[in-house]
Amino acid sequence: MANNRKRNHRDQDHRSNQNRHHSRSPDPNHNRVNHQSPKGKQPVFASYIDTPNLPPKVKILCEIIANTPSLELDRSLDDTAIRVSTEDVEDVLKLSYAYPAAAVKFFRWAGYQLDDRHSPYAWNLIIDMLGKHCLFDAMWDAIKSMKQEGMLSLATFASVFGSYVMADKVKDAVAAFGVMEQYGCVADVVALNSLFSAICRDGKTVDARDFLNTVRSRIKPDADTYAILLEGWEKEQDAVNARETFDEMVFQTGWDPNNFSAYDSFLNALLNGSGGLKEAMKFFVILKGKKCYPGIRFFKAALKECAMIGDVKAGKLLWDYMSVQNDCKPDVELYNSIIYLYTFDQDVDLAGRTLDEMVFKGVFPDSESYNILFQFLIKTRNFREAQPIFTEMVKNEFVPTHASCCLAVGLFIEAGVPYTAIRVWKCMIENYDYDLEEAGNVLVGGLRDLNRVPEAVKYADDMLDRGIKLASTTLARLRQGLAKAGKGSVYDELLKKWKLQEVSCS
Repeated sequence: MANNRKRNHRDQDHRSNQNRHHSRSPDPNHNRVNHQSPKGKQPVFASYIDTPNLPPKVKILCEIIANTPSLELDRSLDDTAIRVSTEDVEDVLKLSYAYPAAAVKFFRWAGYQLDDRHSPYAWNLIIDMLGKHCLFDAMWDAIKSMKQEGMLSLATFASVFGSYVMADKVKDAVAAFGVMEQYGCVADVVALNSLFSAICRDGKTVDARDFLNTVRSRIKPDADTYAILLEGWEKEQDAVNARETFDEMVFQTGWDPNNFSAYDSFLNALLNGSGGLKEAMKFFVILKGKKCYPGIRFFKAALKECAMIGDVKAGKLLWDYMSVQNDCKPDVELYNSIIYLYTFDQDVDLAGRTLDEMVFKGVFPDSESYNILFQFLIKTRNFREAQPIFTEMVKNEFVPTHASCCLAVGLFIEAGVPYTAIRVWKCMIENYDYDLEEAGNVLVGGLRDLNRVPEAVKYADDMLDRGIKLASTTLARLRQGLAKAGKGSVYDELLKKWKLQEVSCS
């Protein structure tokens, strides 16, 4: 083994490849309205107060919107004498989601300066803000104004879909899809996928599936449609419906190696279903035969499951074929899973080589990486391999588990390598302050049995100083060794300390 290792979603917007994105949707990170916010809870919006390094005029405008009564807002804004750009308006709106009425008044006020030439993004922010507050009548009034300005786009309706779904109004979201063309937007498969993204994100995949059944005669679903549905079934852990959707996808769109996110969601849904790993691996083999592979999420989840149940065969199969997917570069979590499986299979050489390989692949072992291998070596009493691994992990500032330390002290004593046992003990007392008695007594007794009485006395004395209980049997063994060496006075000092400890503990 090497001794020189050192520490050192699929995109939810399935429209991007269609070049249909005429204007930006509200940035999902600016308000964490999150489309997956817990039901029954008010969304928490981003605030200018929590946003560092804001331009001074943006901060001033946000403060006015947040703190000024509605009737005084226009006058307060006029009093600032601030001139705004379209970018300023966007920045202020992004941080004013909590105040929709005031934000709309600011939007109108800014419009006078901009000759009502707001950006499509600013309009979309207004639509999104009103929708997130369930102000749907006002939202549609704004949509009509956008239509008059010629600024409506799929991005606008994507926000509408999300707002209705979050408000548990899926039927209204579907109805909004139905009127898109009345507002000059094409209700095609790209728009359908946008609707399904909103519905499936919110855990209502069955509604998306049912609506697909009603529109498939006029809108043909594409690979993205099925990928969105499969992602929804995965989230809802519905393996039965995932299987049905997968079968339909293959029938309608065929096998596509580039559709790995769909395969990823499908296999993960099976993995979490009643068939578990066995069912997922059956379909993984089928996919492999079609040169279609899932993404990294499935490999992580499946390898973790293999490690949990000790399925070495499945784990090795997954590991071997993971390298075929260019997007599936193993990380430390994946390496840890396969190392565990190799140790489960008693293959210490392969486990060690895999640990070495990590660094050459740019993945640095963590504490778990070392502990998996070290614990295995200790339990299998392989002290020759355990020594360099311990040295390496301590050098890289990783600590063996408490249980491994306890076992290791005894193993190295039995193997006749007391210096390594001492190093493990020192590591143990530096990092743990509980359950040290057993390992300490094993060390002291072992050193005495190896005729290293002075060292045994040293660590027995240190144990007493630290308040770690020294067993009477250990003390008796030291007495024999010290008497034989003619050092009864040393024993008397230890006995005195030991009695004081016994009194203090009683």
